[in-house]
Order: sequence, then C-alpha cells, then structure tokens
Amino acid sequence: MRTGAVSIVGIPNVGKSTLLNRILNVKLAITSNKAGTTRNLINGIYNDEDSQIIFVDTPGINKPLNKLENLMNKKSYSSISDVDVVLFMIDAKTGIGKKDVAVLNKLKELDVPVFLILNKIDNMSNEDIFKVIVKYKDEFEFKEIIPISAKNNKNIDELLATIKKYLPEQDRIYSEDELTNVSLKFIMAEFVREKVLKLTRDEIPYTVTCYTENYEENEDIVNISVVIIIERENIKKIIIGKKGAMLKEIGTRAREDMEKFLGKKVYLETYVKTLKNWRDEEKYFTDLGLEESE
Repeated sequence: MRTGAVSIVGIPNVGKSTLLNRILNVKLAITSNKAGTTRNLINGIYNDEDSQIIFVDTPGINKPLNKLENLMNKKSYSSISDVDVVLFMIDAKTGIGKKDVAVLNKLKELDVPVFLILNKIDNMSNEDIFKVIVKYKDEFEFKEIIPISAKNNKNIDELLATIKKYLPEQDRIYSEDELTNVSLKFIMAEFVREKVLKLTRDEIPYTVTCYTENYEENEDIVNISVVIIIERENIKKIIIGKKGAMLKEIGTRAREDMEKFLGKKVYLETYVKTLKNWRDEEKYFTDLGLEESE
C-alpha cells in the first residue's frame, strides 16, 4: 500500500482545482478564470486498491496586494513543507514566466520531489509538447515532467501512476469513505461563490465571500442558507440584478451543484449582506481557513 501527501502549487489560473476535481471525479474545489478563486487549502483524498493519496489544492501564488492575498500565499507555501511530492503546475502554452520562477525558487529550498505538470495541452501538437519538455528538462531539476489536460482527462492515469512510485509504503491515513478535510457548510458556500464570480465576471472583485449560515439535512431534503458578503454597497445591485434576476440565477446554478454533490433535493436561500470589514469578524475569517498564525 502506497500512501502519502501531494501538494498542487502554481500561480493563479493554471488549473489546480480542475485537476483535483478530475482526480477525485467529483466537484470539490470551485473554479473560475479569476485569480484568487481558491483561498484556502483543500485536501482531496484519492483511494484505489493499492494507494491513498492526499492531494492539497492551494491558492494561486501571486504578489500579495493585501492581507488576504498575503495569507493565501502563506497557506500555499506552508502546504509544501511536509508532503511527499509537489506538483508544480504551469500552462503549457505560456510556459514558465517570472511569477513561476519566483515559486520555483521557494521549491528549491525543500528536499521534496517536484514534478512539472504541463497543463492545458489541448490543441498542442505532440511536437510542440515535446519542445516544451526538452526546454525545461535541463533548465530545472524536476523529478518528472508530465503533460496533461485536467479539463479533458488526458494523461491523468499516467500522472497518478507516477506519483505512486514516490510515495512511502504505509497503511491508509484516512478511511476509504473520507473525501476531504473541509466541512459541508464550507463546500456549499463555495458553490455559491463560484457562481457569483462566473456570472458577474469582472464586475465583482474576487474578495467577495460566502458563508453558510444554516445547514439542516433531513431524510429527503437539505435546507441551506448562504449569505453573499460584499464590501461595497454598490456591488449589491449587481449581484441582485434587475428584479432579483441575477441572484435567482446564482442560486439556481449553485443548487444544481449542491444536489449533485449531496445526492438529495436542496432548498437554497441566498441573500446579500454588505460588511466592509468582514475579515475582522472571526466567524467568516475562520471558516475560510485563513487564520493568521502567530
């Protein structure tokens, strides 16, 4: 039995959460094209007959512009200090840029095998993929270089098989029916936040957060109440939309994800609340998993 921990790191928007969801075959981490979508460490537990792999999806590492981004970076770097393998993911088409190099310099300080994961190889020829592999094979000391498409499930089985070779032989850490370290309330709130980010696009800053105020599960239905927290009053009109149309669409799409995840009928209530300093209120900040360590 091979069991170990694997951290997925990289700059924003390279597909880290998409890869985690693909490996687990369930939507656990939300995705969008906005930097800062993932804001805390989400463990996804993969099990098969001969292995257990604890994947850690991390916030995209970027130059911090505020307290939230600084804590997100701290979380990402802390995740690589005690794992068996680090998956350093880049966009295969754009390659390794200055921001990626900054992350790599941190990884060099660790005695952990680092794989270069070339994501988004769709529409790339084998020749182009090979050129990218050759370019970085000698430039950096990667243990493995693996091209994949997290979106379209290309080479994911090869990635898993390669990871297993680097894991220690030991018993499972978690039971086979455990999927993640985060709560159902957190996952439900994230489903709503994802729809806010996707439907409002660039009109809403990524700092919007969502918090599950009520979660009651009965035999046939789950009652959920999620508050969308914004920092400026003028944003509320955008999220609510004309005659409440946008908020209704956000709720409808989030509910569909919730029902698929839970396997039950969901009654979802959403509303918007303006809270300029929500990070100062412990219940919101703690639920994000972003407590600042001393």
